[in-house]
Parts: sequence; structure tokens; C-alpha cells
Amino acid sequence: MAAQSLPTTLASAFWPARADAAGFARSVFLALVGTALLTLSAKIKVPFYPVPMTMQTLVVLVLGAAYGSRLAAATVVAYLLEGALGLPVFADTPERGVGLAYMMGPTGGYLLGFIAGAWLVGYLAERGFGRSLVGMGVAMTLGHAAIFAFGFGWLAMATSAHVAWTAGVVPFFAATALKTALGTALVPALWTFADKRRG
Repeated sequence: MAAQSLPTTLASAFWPARADAAGFARSVFLALVGTALLTLSAKIKVPFYPVPMTMQTLVVLVLGAAYGSRLAAATVVAYLLEGALGLPVFADTPERGVGLAYMMGPTGGYLLGFIAGAWLVGYLAERGFGRSLVGMGVAMTLGHAAIFAFGFGWLAMATSAHVAWTAGVVPFFAATALKTALGTALVPALWTFADKRRG
């Protein structure tokens, strides 16, 4: 009897993937759960210095670690499609507008960066980075860097590199460090639980 392969993502550790209709339904369900979590994380603002903090980048990157590269990226794309269709899924919507008009605004680059960040952390998680504090710390740091790279580039094209750095990156250093630490602690702990549960 062939040895059973070990799961490469948290989602597969708790709910093994299948290559059939049930497996497709599983992926759709997980994606819908993910888009709901992304919406919720965009709406909740935590008082923080120097700017209020949402937990959205944390959720984006933890979804990457939990789902793996393809499903996490697809989940973020589905979330962006919901927003493009006019659903108020983004931060400060519908107050600041909805749909493509909102997505073309100052935060558009960060939204695109969500796809890259989720995919990158998922790719690293599939290679075992999520199982240790060091590995997950590296994955979270690189994932946040990818998100900020897109956000910075988008703002720099609309304004200047100086404005993009001082207004779009620097104010979020402290919150990003906190969210990186939270993800770094959370994902390996969930892997420890999953491994014990599997026996």
C-alpha cells in the first residue's frame, strides 16, 4: 500500500482536496468563505498609530498560507470581481464609491497586490514555510512586501515616488509589523493542531 502523502496546505490538512465534483464544490465553498473574511476584515478598523488599521492584509496572507497559491489567488480574484460588480466589499465602501471607480482610486495598487501576496505566501506555504515560525515570518514579510510594491508603484505613477512612500508606505510600518507577527504565530500553531489531530 502506498504511503499517504502529507497535506501541503492547512485547508487540505483539515479538509482533503479531491479531483472530482465534490472537490470543485469544496474549492468554491472555501473561496466564498475567503471572500466573506476579506470583506469583514476590510470593514473592521482597529484604532492604531499613526493611522487606523484594518486586518485585511493579514487575512489575505493567512488565506495564502491556508489555501495554497492557486486557490488563494483565485479567492482574491473573486473578491475583486465582487467589488468590480459594485458590491460594497472594500474598505470605506459605499461611502467612497463602489465598483471600478473605487478600484481605480489610490488603493487600486494594493488591491492588485493582494493577488500577488496571496499567491506568493501560498507558494511558500506549499513548500513548508508555514510550519515554522521562521518560515512563516519570511513568508509573511515577503507577502506584505509584494502588496506594498504594487501599492507603492500605483501611487507613484499617480503622484510621485516621495508621496507614494511617505503617504502610502511609511504610515503602515507599525501595523504591518504587528500583522506579520500575528500571522507568523497563528499559522504554525494551526499546523501543530492539524498534525496532532491527524495523529
